[in-house]
Amino acid sequence: MSKRTVEIAPFNPLWPTMFEHERQALATILGTGARIHHIGSTSVRGLASKPIIDILVEVPNVESLDSQTGAFCGLGYVPRGENGIPGRRYFVKGSWERTHHVHAYCTGSHDVLRHLALRDFLRANTEARDAYAAVKLRAAAECGNDSHTYAALKDEFVRELEARALDALR
Repeated sequence: MSKRTVEIAPFNPLWPTMFEHERQALATILGTGARIHHIGSTSVRGLASKPIIDILVEVPNVESLDSQTGAFCGLGYVPRGENGIPGRRYFVKGSWERTHHVHAYCTGSHDVLRHLALRDFLRANTEARDAYAAVKLRAAAECGNDSHTYAALKDEFVRELEARALDALR
């Protein structure tokens, strides 16, 4: 079995279209009580990214998604439960070549706020966007294709960006 690679690609103008296609598919199983957002680096025009569409789903009751596992599987997703983050439901699409991640939280949770704040901050601040791209490229070069190491190498910078993004909301 081959190991997944950590690839950082230049911004692809098709990423918003790929999100919209997936948003429509998810809306058919989630119904009107869910809000579906494009988050992560692929949602920020001009930002280099791993070519994986991150999707944030807000639902009134995240535990209700446990009964919809079959519907997610029908769309090609693999459920991962909380996957280390209490109060989240996490789904991945694609095994060795991931295409999408779904992060689901209760409407109004701090995790929803921080994801949307960071996305909006990066969209509005090209200096922060470009600095983040440099951190990501350096982390990818140093991580030895280990996604956990990649995440760890950029964690402190992301936390600082999140703090700045949340401060900007105040």
